[in-house]
Amino acid sequence: MFFLSKKRKTKKPKYSDIDPDEIFADSHNFPKFDKSQFEGRLEKPISKKSIFNLGIVLLIISLVFISKIWILQIEKGENYLIESEQNHLKKTIIFAKRGVMYDRNKELLIWNTKKETEDFYLRKYTNLGGFSHLLGFINYPLKDSNGFYYQEEIIGMSGAEKFFNEQIGGTNGSKISEIDALMNIKSESTVWSSIDGEDVMLSIDSRIQNKLYENIKNLSQNVGFSGGAGVIMNIKNGEIIAITNYPEFDSQIISEGAEKEKIKSFVNNPNKPFLDRVNAGLYTPGSIVKPFIAIGALNENIIKPETKILSTGQIEIQNPYDSTKKSVFKDWKAHGWVDLRQALAVSSNVYFYEIGGGFGGQRGLGIEKINSYVKAFGIGKETGINLYESKGIIPSPEWKKENFDGEVWRLGDTYNTAIGQYGFQVTPIQMVRAIGAIANNGWIVTPTVLFGDQINLKKIPIDIPQKFFDIVKEGMRESVLSGTAKGLNISNFNIAAKTGTAELGSIKKSVNSWAVGFFPYENPKYAFAMVMEKGPRDNVIGSVFVMRGLFDWMIQNTPEYIK
Repeated sequence: MFFLSKKRKTKKPKYSDIDPDEIFADSHNFPKFDKSQFEGRLEKPISKKSIFNLGIVLLIISLVFISKIWILQIEKGENYLIESEQNHLKKTIIFAKRGVMYDRNKELLIWNTKKETEDFYLRKYTNLGGFSHLLGFINYPLKDSNGFYYQEEIIGMSGAEKFFNEQIGGTNGSKISEIDALMNIKSESTVWSSIDGEDVMLSIDSRIQNKLYENIKNLSQNVGFSGGAGVIMNIKNGEIIAITNYPEFDSQIISEGAEKEKIKSFVNNPNKPFLDRVNAGLYTPGSIVKPFIAIGALNENIIKPETKILSTGQIEIQNPYDSTKKSVFKDWKAHGWVDLRQALAVSSNVYFYEIGGGFGGQRGLGIEKINSYVKAFGIGKETGINLYESKGIIPSPEWKKENFDGEVWRLGDTYNTAIGQYGFQVTPIQMVRAIGAIANNGWIVTPTVLFGDQINLKKIPIDIPQKFFDIVKEGMRESVLSGTAKGLNISNFNIAAKTGTAELGSIKKSVNSWAVGFFPYENPKYAFAMVMEKGPRDNVIGSVFVMRGLFDWMIQNTPEYIK
C-alpha cells in the first residue's frame, strides 16, 4: 500500500559546546584500539633535539662515505684500476685425457698422471728398456708469457704416440668463467665437454721385447758393436711380438724436456740413439738375401735342387778395366761340391755368384730377375707398418748410372748383388716380412704393432710353387743343424735360419752381423730378423748369439711361443 507523504517542517539542530575528546579519538578513548595503527592518534611535532641528532647521524654517514671515496680514488685507485682491467670472461681449455697403451698381456706401457700445477695430464712411460722407439715421445701444450696457450694439444712426435695420435689424442673441451676484479671466479659454464682418447692395445709382449733389448745392449757393450736391432713377427697376421733398438733415448726425459744435459747427450751420441734401426735403419744385408735368390733360380729353372757347383774358394773373370788382369770374387772358404740346400747351409758365395750372374756353363738369373724376385718379397719397399720407415735400395743398372756418374753395369756388380753386397740396403722390418713369406709359403703380410681385432689384415700372394719354398726352408734348417747358424741348434726347439755377414766400407774393417729365420720349423708361426751393427771384423759373436740367448730364455719364461 502506498501513502502520500506530508511535508514536514525541519527544525535546525541545536548545537552545544564540543569536547575535544569527541573529535580526537585515540587509544585512551578506545581501550581495545590497536596501538600499532596510527589512525586515530594525536600527532605531535618533531622536536629540535631529534632534528639535531638526525643531523649528527647524517654527518657521520657522510664522513664515512667521503673516507671510502678517498681510499678508492686516492689511496688504492691505481690498484683497483689494474684489477678492474682484469675483470673479464675467461675461456678455459678442458684438456682431454690421452688414451693409454698396453702390451698384449694388458701390461701398461704408457699412462697418465695429474699434477695440481698443470691443466693437463702428464704422460708416464714404462721403465723397461727397449721401448722408446716403439712408444715415442710427445710435446706438451705451450703457454706464452701471459699464460695463454698457443699450442693447445698434446702432440705425438714419434713412435706409437705419433702414429696413433688421432686415436689416442681425444678432443679438448672448453668452459667460460666469469672473473671479478679481485680475480675470484663468480660463475662457470661448460661450452662443450672434452672427449678422452681411446686406449690402444699393442701386439708387443713386453717380456720378450725387454729381454731382446738387454741381449742386444750387452753384446754391443761387451764386443764393440755400435748398436743393434731385432724384431719378431707372427707370420700369419703380421702381429709384432718384439721390436727394439739399441741404443735408445728416454721417452720420459725427452717428453718432459727438463734434463737439458741428458737430452744433449742423446743428440751428440755418435751411435745415434734417435735412429729407429728396425724400421728406418738401412743395412747391407749380405748373405740373408740368398734364400730369395735360391727361390728365383728354382722358379726360373736355372738350377735343380740337386745341382752341384764346385767352390774352390773363389771365381775369376776378365777384369773389364785391364785385359791383362783377372777380377777375383772370393768365397769365405772353399766348400767343395755343394747342392742348393748345402749352399744355403754353409752360405757358399761361389754357388750364388754362379746362379745369380752365371759362370762358365752355369746360367745365371741376371740382375733384372734378381731385382724382380727380391722385390716380390717386399724387399726395398715400405712394409706398411704403423711406424715411420725407410724404403731401402736394390742395386740395378739404372741405380748405378744415376749414382756413379753414368757408369755401366758389369757382371761383377751382379755377383756382388747376388750375395747381398754392393749398394744393397734393407731394413730389419723388410727382412722379417720377407722371411715370413718363405715360412708361410708365399704370403706377404703387413707388419703391425696393433693387437687382435684392431688389425686390418692384408695379405699379398707370391705366385711361386710351394715345393720351392720347401726346398729353401730345408736348406735353412740344415744351416741350424750343421751350417753357419748352428748356434741356434736347440734341443726340442726346431728353428730354421740364415746368417749374414756384410762387409762395410772400402777397407772392410767392420761388419754387420745378421740372423734371420722362423720357428717352429715343422709348423712355422713366427719369423725373426736380427742385426748387430758395425762390429769388429775379427769378432765371431754376433746376431746368432743374441737370438740364442733369447730363445733359451723363452723356453723357460714364455713357452707358449715355441710350441
